[in-house]
Amino acid sequence: MIKGGPKKDLQGKQIQSILISQPKPETEKSPYYDLAKKFNVKLDFFPFIKVEGLPAKEFRKQKIDILSYTAVIFTSRNAVDHFFRICEEMKIKVSQDCKYFCITEAVALYLQKFILYRKRKVFFGADGSTKGVLEVMNKHKDNEKFLFPSSDSQKKDIEEWLKANKCEYATVTLYKTVSTDVKEVLAATNYDMIVFFSPSGVKSLFENVPGFVQNGTHIGAFGPTTSAAVEEAGLRLDVKAPQPQAPSMVAALEQYLTSLSKK
Repeated sequence: MIKGGPKKDLQGKQIQSILISQPKPETEKSPYYDLAKKFNVKLDFFPFIKVEGLPAKEFRKQKIDILSYTAVIFTSRNAVDHFFRICEEMKIKVSQDCKYFCITEAVALYLQKFILYRKRKVFFGADGSTKGVLEVMNKHKDNEKFLFPSSDSQKKDIEEWLKANKCEYATVTLYKTVSTDVKEVLAATNYDMIVFFSPSGVKSLFENVPGFVQNGTHIGAFGPTTSAAVEEAGLRLDVKAPQPQAPSMVAALEQYLTSLSKK
């Protein structure tokens, strides 16, 4: 049973193996591979969580009439996929007048898979942050009835904003996040570093290895809620992204590996 990574000296020895808790990139041109080559590290990918859609039977128990809402809030591609999946399963035809508020432009553009994309009905935050999309929603809050599709572990900041601004809204759970079995992966290699991208990933680590002890394992986290989950779990957080000088996890890892190599 794994009890953490190699007992390396945190003050200097170079990291030789990193586990990225996400699916393997679809293209060999991923900047992660450039990073691995530059620092001569073994880089493995394995998702610690997976998304499972709620069946229509479970959705019906929530007593949500999708057609009674004039706007839908999307914070991820998963939310888009499962919203339209449920609509298809239940033969619901969403009005062409429905507005979509998306956390990023990438999520907004993803809607093209399901709707005739018209910018006048699709909105997104300028900077990809929750604050950005809330600023856009603020201009429409008095005229719309919002539906917020989410997972069972969705963070509550958007819902709190809707409540504080006395908006007409409902949240609906369309999918859930479950832990994957990573025991064999962790047992096969004593990784020098593990990188997390969601609080659910941190939870999965301890579900798979209840006796996990960090010891010399370096930990990276992307996003403030993930960083908080790492620290709440009693782990030492070594790499935190995004940061002003490191907007991506690759950039943050590059800075960290560079600093270690200089010691």
